Amino acid sequence: MNAEDFKKITLMVILAALVLISFLVLKPIILSIMVGIILAVVFSSTYDKVNSYVKIGSISAGIICFLLILIIILPLWFLTPLFLTQAFEIYQVSQQMDFITPLKNLFPSFFASEQFSAEFGSVIHSFITKATNSLVNSFADIISNFPIIALHLLVIFFTFFFVLRDKEQIIDYIKTVLPFSKEVEQKLFKSSKDITISILYGQVLIGIVQGLIAGIGFFIFGVNNALLLTLFACIMGILPILGTAVVWGPVVVYLFIAGNTVPAVGVLVFGIISSVIDNILRPIFVSRMTQMHPLIFLIGMVGGFFFFGIVGLILGPLILAYLFIILEVYRIKNT
Repeated sequence: MNAEDFKKITLMVILAALVLISFLVLKPIILSIMVGIILAVVFSSTYDKVNSYVKIGSISAGIICFLLILIIILPLWFLTPLFLTQAFEIYQVSQQMDFITPLKNLFPSFFASEQFSAEFGSVIHSFITKATNSLVNSFADIISNFPIIALHLLVIFFTFFFVLRDKEQIIDYIKTVLPFSKEVEQKLFKSSKDITISILYGQVLIGIVQGLIAGIGFFIFGVNNALLLTLFACIMGILPILGTAVVWGPVVVYLFIAGNTVPAVGVLVFGIISSVIDNILRPIFVSRMTQMHPLIFLIGMVGGFFFFGIVGLILGPLILAYLFIILEVYRIKNT
């Protein structure tokens, strides 16, 4: 081994060590950084419009950050106490609720055996108790971990601000590293931006709209703890496979069992409307905009959820989409 080869190997070892150490340093906050970058991509066009009037990048990025805080943080700040109150109400009611008597009245032959009725009631009560305990514990964890959550939010907003403000310099630097032609680079960045926006809008926005439609039904027909149920419906609307039916379905069953037929039918109608919106708009919007097969999209969401947690619902499909973009670029380059 000559001196030149030794220098190259030493440089590669040092570089690999620095990359590894950098990853370990960033690992606790890497998801927050990725969320900040994704938000910057989504709000890039809005920033350009604001900056065309303001002409100062820092002020324009600050305005967008302030608007994002108003849209996301303030509603959570004011609604969290209401969510906590309703979560405790659900917990208390579930401890005193009689599940078997209404079912006996509806299905007397099925619940003829007292032993079976008692065992069935015990199973239902245990399930609901565990579910409500998990709900209350989740809110308690949010409160107890608030300092850590606040730090992650700071990382998200700082990343969002600087990526938004300095996006041109960042893109120019990335282009100097990529081994592609100008034409391929433009296609790569445009496709990445389109996919990021379409997945976020097609998955998150449509899911939230679904939940809000189901929530309107909860409020109109006087369902108890409608605000908390609407929150769950929005979350379930974003998740793959499950959807808002996981929330409004049990509500409809409960209302029917309790003898509230009109509210049950009303909530059912709003629930069906929310599901129809999901089944029609989401596959069309996401698959057409991304040119991504719905199966790959679904696999990305499920795999991303298991690997990254809740943020993986967005990151999973994005990572697979970026992979296919790179593969397409190499395919074009080699033809």
